[in-house]
Amino acid sequence: MSRIRIEIHGIVQGVGFRPFLHRLARRLNLTGWARNIPAGVELELEGPGQALEAFRTALTREAPPLAVVEEVLVTPLAGSAGYTDFAIRPSAGTGGDTLICPDLAPCPACLRELADPTDRRYRYPFINCTDCGPRFSIVRDLPYDRARTSMAGFVMCPDCDAEYHDIESRRYHAQPNCCPVCGPRAFFLDAQGKEQPGDPIALAQAALAAGQIVAVKGTGGIHLACDAGNDEAVLRLRRRKNRPDKPLAVLCRDLDAVCRLCLVSEAEADLLESPRRPIVLLQKRNPAPDPLSANDRLGVMLPYTPLHILLADTSAGGPDTLVMTSANLSGCPVMVDNQEALRGLAGVADGFLLHDRPIQNRCDDSLVGLWEGQLCFYRRSRGYVPQPVTLPWDLTGLVAMGAEQKASFAVGRGHHAFPSQHIGDLKNAETLDHYRTALDRYLTLFGVWPAAFVCDLHPDFFSTREAEARVGALPLLRVQHHWAHMAACMADNNLEGKAFGILWDGTGLGTDGTIWGGEFLTGDYNDFERRGSIRPILLPGGDAATVEIGRIALSLLTDAGLDPGDAPLPSAKVRAVAAMLRQSALCPRASSMGRLFDGLYALIAGCGKTSYEGQGPALLEAMVRPGEPGRYYPVAFALADGLRVFDTRPLVRGVVADLHRGISHAAIARGILDTLCRMAVNQCAVLNREKYPVVLSGGVFFNRYLLTGITRRLRRAGFPVLTHHRVSPGDEGLCLGQLAIAAARLPRKGEQDVSCRSAEDPLH
Repeated sequence: MSRIRIEIHGIVQGVGFRPFLHRLARRLNLTGWARNIPAGVELELEGPGQALEAFRTALTREAPPLAVVEEVLVTPLAGSAGYTDFAIRPSAGTGGDTLICPDLAPCPACLRELADPTDRRYRYPFINCTDCGPRFSIVRDLPYDRARTSMAGFVMCPDCDAEYHDIESRRYHAQPNCCPVCGPRAFFLDAQGKEQPGDPIALAQAALAAGQIVAVKGTGGIHLACDAGNDEAVLRLRRRKNRPDKPLAVLCRDLDAVCRLCLVSEAEADLLESPRRPIVLLQKRNPAPDPLSANDRLGVMLPYTPLHILLADTSAGGPDTLVMTSANLSGCPVMVDNQEALRGLAGVADGFLLHDRPIQNRCDDSLVGLWEGQLCFYRRSRGYVPQPVTLPWDLTGLVAMGAEQKASFAVGRGHHAFPSQHIGDLKNAETLDHYRTALDRYLTLFGVWPAAFVCDLHPDFFSTREAEARVGALPLLRVQHHWAHMAACMADNNLEGKAFGILWDGTGLGTDGTIWGGEFLTGDYNDFERRGSIRPILLPGGDAATVEIGRIALSLLTDAGLDPGDAPLPSAKVRAVAAMLRQSALCPRASSMGRLFDGLYALIAGCGKTSYEGQGPALLEAMVRPGEPGRYYPVAFALADGLRVFDTRPLVRGVVADLHRGISHAAIARGILDTLCRMAVNQCAVLNREKYPVVLSGGVFFNRYLLTGITRRLRRAGFPVLTHHRVSPGDEGLCLGQLAIAAARLPRKGEQDVSCRSAEDPLH
């Protein structure tokens, strides 16, 4: 007989791991105990050596489907403890070094019970078990026990308690375990907030079928829903939410409903049906603009909670395809509180399908796509957060504060980087408060004691100011925006050594004090060199030009020596903006690819304003049509301050000439994108003669045409190309690069303020 102590690290809490250990010990006739500890799961075992070895082997081979076993530490113990059975002991300690499972869709067994009229959980909107259900959205602290979740206020009834203690039950030690007798309750309120009698799901379905807008509380937040097939209802939702143009996400009952709207590959179907249930960006069957989306793609998801499954069930007469967009005031984070929704959505929602389970951690829906068979993130949130990204370096104590728009942060512990859920634009006070709360929660949940902070170089970013407010005597590293983008893609691919970066986005402060955004860099995690860029564009009115993009069109026309009358602005505005450009008053210079796209789109579409960030680039890409040949526009360069700079003027002149000749918008748009692809490859051939791996990062690389075109051309030219697949290429993923740079540059002890000159996914 032998006795051993085992400590298991990874995602081993909230996934049925202790019940699995209990069943395995009983099968092998081993005695002892198991319990949750801050680092994971700890157990002692007694029995024959051969049985103990079989137990160790089965730990990883037979682990529960949602578990991720990262490390198993075994310590031999002397003597016998005289255990007579195997027990699950109360958890020890608070805080944690363990990992937390994301929120996951109902498992097949729970779905069968949900649809079974003889089951006591028939049509119960909060059915779950050890293999599925809420996790991150309900947890307050670790170890993961019911008392430390938002289920603490729901006392299990005798039947649920019996399941919880029955080793044969699928709900053995399932912390969110509940039923209609003892668990959370859904209810339907009218527009005045008065609860309505009857089945809340049926009442919501009737309202949706009648063309009404219903606020629906899910796992990580509240949505606004309407019948996606009712154009009038969709347009009413757009008016009430003040979202005139931005594409709307759609929830479909099943894959058949998805296929009626979009083309779906086998891999995309697998992603839609995975336990993570993200929004998947798909090609529309009819690429023409419609009330759901003005471009040729649509974000679609399948139901990811029992409540959503019931809501999309057509047997009661409701629609099987629903618009499902975040319920939030303009610029604010998604709502999570019932009273907040009743106040904030007055005049927007006609009814409210809510429930009484508190949302502990706010979490938007994830938005993903597939590119070259790999996952790519547009927004990494529900279903993926807070699962870490593993890196080759020790990240312990590092806190990366991210950018300001599409903000997120990341904290480090060991080799794990924990990127936060999508936060949003920190210029809004409510979003900044969400950012601070989420950061504090991460530090607590993952037991991270800050040893150093890293932030953007821009002094006015709220994320930078927050770093300055928190840093105290700790080291603070300020990292240039596009270097962080490059490092993020390098870290995303675990790349060490030097790389050549093509970093294209909207705007980021450069080391020379100007605005960058169309950059070609060479470097590693310790330093970088700016090698190339694009001709700077004057932005009349600064930030005002990012909304009134007709100003950028006029700036491009003026710079190219063309008639300002072609700008999509009223004549009085043309005169005023032209005067600003002549005097260079309030006209910051930006070598920004995002702003170039804005100006070119404004010229082609005759559109002077946008209603959401990134609208111009997205709709320019959507203009391209398969089979429509593009145009050839000159690729010209100039040397300026030691940089090889793409001259945008010949491109602008060619576009305007084609517009005057009546060339189709599809051909012009394709010509622009092809020109930029050729330009990128030319810059790489001249500036990257060492043939360092090329990394592509920045929000412009959400553009699939550019991403594909540049990647294929570079590979044909013999360059290895790396893109993002674990975090977003946009500003949301930038914090991973900040973390990697800090790991390379920062000491972990002492006081230092460094201004940088150049500044396993088992469920997919």
